[in-house]
Amino acid sequence: MLKKWMLVLLTSFVFAMPVAAQMAFVEGVDYQLIEPAVPTSDPAKVVVTEIFWYGCPHCFRFEPFVEKWAESIPDGVVFEQVPSAINAAWTVHARAYYAFKMMGLQEQLHKKLFNAIHVQRQRLNSLDSIAEFVAEQGLDEKEFRKQYASFPVETLVRKGKQKELHYGLEGVPTVIVNGKYRTSGVMAGNFSRLLQIIDFLVANELKG
Repeated sequence: MLKKWMLVLLTSFVFAMPVAAQMAFVEGVDYQLIEPAVPTSDPAKVVVTEIFWYGCPHCFRFEPFVEKWAESIPDGVVFEQVPSAINAAWTVHARAYYAFKMMGLQEQLHKKLFNAIHVQRQRLNSLDSIAEFVAEQGLDEKEFRKQYASFPVETLVRKGKQKELHYGLEGVPTVIVNGKYRTSGVMAGNFSRLLQIIDFLVANELKG
């Protein structure tokens, strides 16, 4: 009876090893500590921030993963997406993202712009081309142009770029957990594992 019990215990341990190994995330390998930590948009909650660029094919492929993940985040956690403005080309899309937000159209146009660029292969890389895209959706092109060049959008882009520099951003998509940790698909190896790393870091932050 004792031998049988020991065999069951050993078998359980062997099968549990791969799961445990997956959860053994290591600082400097699976994620990086950000020092000093960057203030978040909501100090009362654990904020998970995805830095992305509409022109990035990896961001496009990550979108359904992170969208599904965001549907079941625990209480006390906030998810946000922030467009990278690390260079002039990417800033065009960052301004468009914030202009959509100012118009209350971000949710409506977010996927459509991703699909237009990566599925329909449209060259939406300038104010004029994106304004034309907005018009094609039956929306107010003039208002979009106004918001794109507005002071609030300029402020959001500038603040976002400053945070990126503090994050030590090296590419996209990059995920920042509570302003303290930076991880990415490159560090994780694949998007499913990236979400596991995010969950691990979020759980640690929720513990306080």
